[in-house]
Amino acid sequence: MQHRRRKRGLLLPLSAAVAVVAATAGGVAWVWGANDAETTASTPSEAPAVARADCATQGKVPGSGSTAQENAMKYWIRQYERACPPVRIAYNPLGSGAGVVQFMQKSTAFGGTDSPVDPEENPPDPGVCSGGQVINLPMVGGSIALGYSIPGVDDLVLDAETIAKIFDSKITKWDDPAIRKLNPGAELPSLPIRAVHRSDDSGTTQNFQAYLAGAAPEVWQHTAEKAWQGKGGESASGSTAVATAVASTAGSIGYFELSFAAARHLTTVRIDTGASEPVAASAETASAGIAAATVVGKGKDLTLEFDYRTSADGTYPIVLVSYEIVCETGNAADTLPALKSFLTYTASDAGQKPLSTIHYAPLPESVAAEVRKVVSTLS
Repeated sequence: MQHRRRKRGLLLPLSAAVAVVAATAGGVAWVWGANDAETTASTPSEAPAVARADCATQGKVPGSGSTAQENAMKYWIRQYERACPPVRIAYNPLGSGAGVVQFMQKSTAFGGTDSPVDPEENPPDPGVCSGGQVINLPMVGGSIALGYSIPGVDDLVLDAETIAKIFDSKITKWDDPAIRKLNPGAELPSLPIRAVHRSDDSGTTQNFQAYLAGAAPEVWQHTAEKAWQGKGGESASGSTAVATAVASTAGSIGYFELSFAAARHLTTVRIDTGASEPVAASAETASAGIAAATVVGKGKDLTLEFDYRTSADGTYPIVLVSYEIVCETGNAADTLPALKSFLTYTASDAGQKPLSTIHYAPLPESVAAEVRKVVSTLS
């Protein structure tokens, strides 16, 4: 992992936590305790959890945001609450945009976002982060998979230019010559392409559009915003809804974190990057992409930057890191000990290593160690 600066346990034999709904003073409903229906099938039954010595003794820690990290968060909450009662963690997967807004309004103790917040350009509301600023902590990596439903096609190769044209309505049929050229011998139907994108503000969308702009700038001439910029297509709110739409619609293709494709048994696209072989989305190939990232944040901020034009063998190019945004100083006293305990666990070997079993990419240890160091200084 390169570093660069620039301006701008003990597993306790307890059953899974029972979900309890409560409401904050601001009217936001929280579910205390993880609903791990998405992850149970693939999660190891004896995965390591946080050690008792690292537990906080009390506290309720609300968070919200990124749907890309939703399945990882369910796993982490389940493991942490088994080991550390009576601490309770809540996470509402409302999308990165909503997660940032709620954190900036002091409705949450942390926000989940797939697009880092610029601490200088996005100061929090008065009373949030008193005496300090918002910082980005990379917490979980993954590939943005392109899941598809094409009758009779169980292996599909696309490159950046073709993907950009598909999602900008410039290629509209699955038997288009550009797709046939990348898939010689495949039985591609003359079926309309139904490209599905996110309707909500989304860090996954921003990362996907950053890939398209970085890898195919001649074709994709839109900016990498959280809001979708491409022309045409269909939309759905949240990664779960996009994956569900793709799974239920012939001729469709959509983008979402890999665990959502796995949960719905969706086949995913292999990307022709110029490497010796097209690269499939996996925890291993995403980790290779993340390991080559550069730290560009200032001070305690650990924002990363990626090379979307990589052609290295075994390196998947459409990657994201999902961040937790927190205050470097000025965190609420009643949640701070539990917040630090929980984030220390999620960035630990016990929190990171099992992520590959649920289709995420663990952080490189060099990054995870920096995250733990910063978490220990939160005040």
